[in-house]
Amino acid sequence: MCLGVPGQLIEVFEEDGLAMGRVRFSGVARNVCLELIRGAVAGDYVLVHVGFALCRIDPAEAERLTALLSELETEMQGELASRTNP
Repeated sequence: MCLGVPGQLIEVFEEDGLAMGRVRFSGVARNVCLELIRGAVAGDYVLVHVGFALCRIDPAEAERLTALLSELETEMQGELASRTNP
């Protein structure tokens, strides 16, 4: 199983001949490879897996996925806390 994380492309640039971009994920920005989705522009929402933007996604879908991931994180934290504090 793999996990694609939604983020917003905030900058597009080239590095060592590769299409690259800076993507914001809930306030944290990372550089990602854009070679799989050439033509992406700042403002696009993308789905990223292990440093590669796999596809563009609709802003509403990006928001829905971000909320789902946040909910899962909260549930996992609660589960971990209940296991360490019986």
